[in-house]
Amino acid sequence: MLLTGGAGFIGGNLAAGLLRDGWRVDVADDLSTGDRAAVPSGAEFFEVDLSDKACIEMLPDNSYDAVLHLAGQSSGEKSFDDPAGDLDANCRSTVLLSEWALRHGVPAFIHASSMGVYGQPTVLPVAEDVEPRPISWYGASKLAAEQALAVAAKQGLRTVSLRMFSIYGPGQNLQEMRQGMVSIFLSMLLRGEPVEVHGSLDRVRDFVYVEDCVAAWLAALNSEAAGTFNVGSGVGTSVERLIDELCACAGAPKDHRVVSVGTTPGDQSEMIADCRLARESLGWAAATPLREGIEATVRWARDGA
Repeated sequence: MLLTGGAGFIGGNLAAGLLRDGWRVDVADDLSTGDRAAVPSGAEFFEVDLSDKACIEMLPDNSYDAVLHLAGQSSGEKSFDDPAGDLDANCRSTVLLSEWALRHGVPAFIHASSMGVYGQPTVLPVAEDVEPRPISWYGASKLAAEQALAVAAKQGLRTVSLRMFSIYGPGQNLQEMRQGMVSIFLSMLLRGEPVEVHGSLDRVRDFVYVEDCVAAWLAALNSEAAGTFNVGSGVGTSVERLIDELCACAGAPKDHRVVSVGTTPGDQSEMIADCRLARESLGWAAATPLREGIEATVRWARDGA
């Protein structure tokens, strides 16, 4: 199995899940945002810039059952810093890697897409057949990657794009303050700082525990399904309620100070996933309640994350 982005939060957890299931795992990552320590023992590691065609050709010439492509830029806010770089990281890498997979006879390609492709839908929960209308460079680059894979699919590659919603859990980078609402707020709470919120407390997100996300990837790998699938819980949670849950699990007072500090570009006001297609086609559904997932994340953080 070739897993890109395996030194990142979701990728590191997925690498561990693949190894538990008995797969041989090669991890490719450029370590621009990932950490070599996140790659589990038992996986082979290759430091590769996947947006560079010459580097793609340095990938091991092994016989792979699938490419699992999680490498990329994953912050909507950061995509406004360098839109062209975001396109390289998320779309160019997907095009180059899918070409490589076709040349090397890899039968399947599973791709990390995002709720960002939807922009701000007018009907919620949002299903996969809604016309995507991205409002960030990040969402646009993920959508472009999906469309590139549709071309690769016509050449014989089984392609799956998993539109992931707000994934959280052990392994998130608690020092990264521009990616991951749960980890950002938890980091502030554990340091005893006011929780700084960019945007309204009424915004709604669909939070998915990372082990449930890993299960979705494994379900896609082990199925014959192709196409695009939402990876969400189907449950909407306001930012205000999320902070209340974090305070309760971290032992912070309910009146812990919360400060509004403006907004971020390309932010989505309300997102809830319709996950019926994943249930029907992949046999997958999120199983971890928000409180249970946050409790596990807090334990991990306090144990020396």
